[in-house]
Amino acid sequence: MPSSAKQVRIAVTRPVSPALLRCELTHLARAPIDIDRAREQHATYEQALLRVGCRLERLPEAPLLADSVFVEDTAIVLDEIAVVTRPGAPSRRAETDSVAKVLGRYRRIAGIAAPATLDGGDVLRVNRTLYVGLSGRSSRSGLEQLAEHVAPFGYRVEAVPVHGCLHLKSAVTRVGPETLLLNPQYVATEPFRGLEWIEVDSAEPLGANALLLDSEVIYPASKPRTAERLRRGGVAVSVIDVSELEKAEGAVTCCSLVFVDDDRREP
Repeated sequence: MPSSAKQVRIAVTRPVSPALLRCELTHLARAPIDIDRAREQHATYEQALLRVGCRLERLPEAPLLADSVFVEDTAIVLDEIAVVTRPGAPSRRAETDSVAKVLGRYRRIAGIAAPATLDGGDVLRVNRTLYVGLSGRSSRSGLEQLAEHVAPFGYRVEAVPVHGCLHLKSAVTRVGPETLLLNPQYVATEPFRGLEWIEVDSAEPLGANALLLDSEVIYPASKPRTAERLRRGGVAVSVIDVSELEKAEGAVTCCSLVFVDDDRREP
């Protein structure tokens, strides 16, 4: 790659569907969702992405696909390849084609084949390791297919059992190069040996989801105690309100696929 090549941070997003009212729910009781407010919150989220230097790739609204705003679950985008998933919820599988079409402009595309399942929210990258949550949405065979796709590029895949929450990233995310935000009630700490971590406040069990962009973390306003723990740990925190999206078991990593376009695409 020429040294003069310009790097651009891309964030793929999709608008809130009016069907979000009938979203998939696994661990939360259904509560009324204000669609207009959810859209306002999503717009604020996109503004936060723009502020930290992302260029938005907005997918068209998918009015029949309730959970389609949560684009993270549809793909894992690495420097060398994008792996389009096969979501664990059958209602979400129609989301992937449009995502693959966009990602195909930036990466070579691979996919997860039936009957395996894999949600992007179950995949956490730290350096050249992909931690994959074995949850209600992602199967062992999905993990094995992912491992086959990424092994040629030097990635190691490690299985992490998840209990009591939707995805691995409901239990643990990165808040620094090798620092995690983690809830030990939902995931064991042993797989993350050698890394540092900050535990969520016990009053905020769903507070482990944070979106790290460069040296700043986008974090939900609904978890102030954990936000303060992050700040005390030296993490720069930018708080936004995503309360309506949280009612749909969404969080800040869920609403985007963020990657760098560094011209390492195959012709």
